[in-house]
Amino acid sequence: MTVACLVRKGGLEPPRLAALEPKSSASTNSATFAKTYSVIYSRTGCQLISFRLPYSASILPENSMPQHYENFPVASILLPKRLRHPVSVIYAFARAADDFADEGNLDDDARLALLDGFRAELDKIRAGLPPEIPLFHELKGIIDLHRLPLQPFYDLLDAFSQDVVKKRYAHFGEVMDYCQRSANPVGLLLLNLYGAATERNISYSNAICSSLQLINFLQDIAIDYHDKNRIYLPQDELAKYRISEIQIAHGDNSGLWKPFMQFQIERTRKLLQAGAPLGNVLRGRIGLEMRMIIMGGETILRKLHKSGGDIFNDRPLIKPGDWVFMLYRALRKK
Repeated sequence: MTVACLVRKGGLEPPRLAALEPKSSASTNSATFAKTYSVIYSRTGCQLISFRLPYSASILPENSMPQHYENFPVASILLPKRLRHPVSVIYAFARAADDFADEGNLDDDARLALLDGFRAELDKIRAGLPPEIPLFHELKGIIDLHRLPLQPFYDLLDAFSQDVVKKRYAHFGEVMDYCQRSANPVGLLLLNLYGAATERNISYSNAICSSLQLINFLQDIAIDYHDKNRIYLPQDELAKYRISEIQIAHGDNSGLWKPFMQFQIERTRKLLQAGAPLGNVLRGRIGLEMRMIIMGGETILRKLHKSGGDIFNDRPLIKPGDWVFMLYRALRKK
């Protein structure tokens, strides 16, 4: 599951369920789903800066509550006050759906059923019917008020469902197809919130969002492999640089690992730079927020480059000092 673009959690970090026993089909009982989710949602509400929803003990160990590190501000004080709540609701939707695909000990059918439950709520909104889950009451409110398109929400759910069933990517085209549904939709939603969803701005936003998603993949290579058995790196490029899954499993940065990572970093940097003009196109605090997000991506890429792509021993994170420097640079670029 950002941010100008919410991406999969992990590093670009651009919520959970309780005693629900979802069926392994799209026929999950919506009343039970809504009741269960309602209890959880009411315990936390829609928090600014970071949004948390705990799973119950039926999914995670007792007293366990996943915490998500975020590289980028979510509904931060940099945004105009009128936009913080809508952005936090969009983040809550994306974070919850992403966690359905990733967190806890559910089997694949159960994860897909939870995501289908979210699709059913979107279907209600599309049909003009009242949603049953409190989060979707909030979501319907901002969709109606700001005339947001529904398709980006469906696209996010499709991407998270793909995470459940697809663990390897044959080539870069497949990776970018995933990015188009896992990251770009939120950028589109935020541009609509800003009243700036022009064709040019959407193109800039897509480049930024996809690059942030790619940065997240590079940052979380080891985590994705060991925790989720996923490799988002293109299989044909791994083969070209003679990198095996065993090398990733062992955290081995020898051989052609460094040139492989430098290739990934440079391609991602060019994509991020292609979208960077959006930070100056958007005006005021929204533009400042966007410049901070772009600089966050640049910071992670710089750290990846400096380490030679050694994410096994030096996973890059944005630290407090980085935020200060990024803010200084963002203000100077005003």
